[in-house]
Amino acid sequence: MKKLLLSLAATTALATPAFAELLDLEKDELTFGFIKLTDMAPLAVAYEQGYFLDEGLFVTLEAQANWKVLLDGVIDGQLDGAHMLAGQPLAATIGYGTKAHIVTPFSMDLNGNGITVSNEVWDMMRPHISSMDDGRPQHPISAEALVPVIQDFNDRGEPFNMGMVFPVSTHNYELRYWLAAGGIEPGYYSPENITGQIGADVFLSVTPPPQMPATLEAGTIHGYCVGEPWNQQAVFKGIGVPVITDYQIWKNNPEKVFGLTAGFVEQNPNTTQALTRALIRAAMWLDENDNANREAAVEMLSRPEYVGADEEVIANSMTGTFEFEKGDVREIPDFNVFFRYNATYPYYSDAIWYLTQMRRWGQIAVPQTDEWFMEVAENVYRPDIYLQAAQSLVDDGLADAADFPWDSDGYKEPTHAADVIDGIPYDGRTPNAYLESLPIGLKGDQVVVGDEIQG
Repeated sequence: MKKLLLSLAATTALATPAFAELLDLEKDELTFGFIKLTDMAPLAVAYEQGYFLDEGLFVTLEAQANWKVLLDGVIDGQLDGAHMLAGQPLAATIGYGTKAHIVTPFSMDLNGNGITVSNEVWDMMRPHISSMDDGRPQHPISAEALVPVIQDFNDRGEPFNMGMVFPVSTHNYELRYWLAAGGIEPGYYSPENITGQIGADVFLSVTPPPQMPATLEAGTIHGYCVGEPWNQQAVFKGIGVPVITDYQIWKNNPEKVFGLTAGFVEQNPNTTQALTRALIRAAMWLDENDNANREAAVEMLSRPEYVGADEEVIANSMTGTFEFEKGDVREIPDFNVFFRYNATYPYYSDAIWYLTQMRRWGQIAVPQTDEWFMEVAENVYRPDIYLQAAQSLVDDGLADAADFPWDSDGYKEPTHAADVIDGIPYDGRTPNAYLESLPIGLKGDQVVVGDEIQG
């Protein structure tokens, strides 16, 4: 067992009594999994900047083939933890898919996704989209512009297919949210039918993130929702047009988390503290001084062992811009947020939003009380671990106390209607009232039976 001296790397002159506290690491050799997306950046930075080593952790980072393989690796212990879809710990804990108690002490980022359509679909959508004075499309683009396109496909006897990365991914829920906000039925799940295509106008299916552009180019799907750099890759390859970012769907929405089994956390509390400290420091580095380190981060992420895409493609979104049509580059400084706005704090209200979307589309098959939503959130999201790690960083002079929400009860202030594409506010304290406010989706006592919604 290693003895870890909490200190600023290579700066012993700053030692204070707080630095003298020794932390016993239960486990110091760790393997973490990730998917090749730019939002895995806190892991790469914590490794490359030496933050894991500062904490006495000898970490190996391993890219995974897909989200299921990644989750299974954490559950069976091949991985000690992983960059995860925020829905994965929640779904596993409630038993949707593989049953396992997964927790998260750290949210990895805000925003970072987009929805891209093929050039053919874009050409069909464009006449239904307003233009600005300079002739460029007016953003944000509503899915209403997709309605006549879907009808045209149906008239030809062709299904309209779109890709998302996993059934409990942010991408699935954001794509469904955008479609539903435009009056399009994205389909439902039931215990007997887990395709998510019951009653669908658009047929959504799983495609691993790095394969999205090639699958679009092959014509297997007509659009997709994915994280970066795979929307910008479509622009650079000339095969598709991103139509909207998730920042435009829901301003500063939660994205990935760092997931560990509850058993790991219980058996390795000090190690969990140490890795959370390292990840917080990495997130701080990514956002500090108005993103001054982003170019260095882009170079880091472009390496084949991390994301492995061209620097130019990764930089397109990581440095505060986003390219829609080729040459239509727009400023979106908060497209990727890793620390500001309390991005790393694991809010219960973020967890509850994911649970409402699972209920909305039938993955949670029966109605649940508000208290149930809250209990699940508190069983998975661990702000107590996060704040303990943050406090130790402040005590050690490595972080500013003003950057952390010490007095939070775990719930964000309600999201304003103006910050959501459908104009419907969200309050995590009232999940069932929120579900009732959404015009498309299950609510109240409704359930999916066969191919019908009943209740």
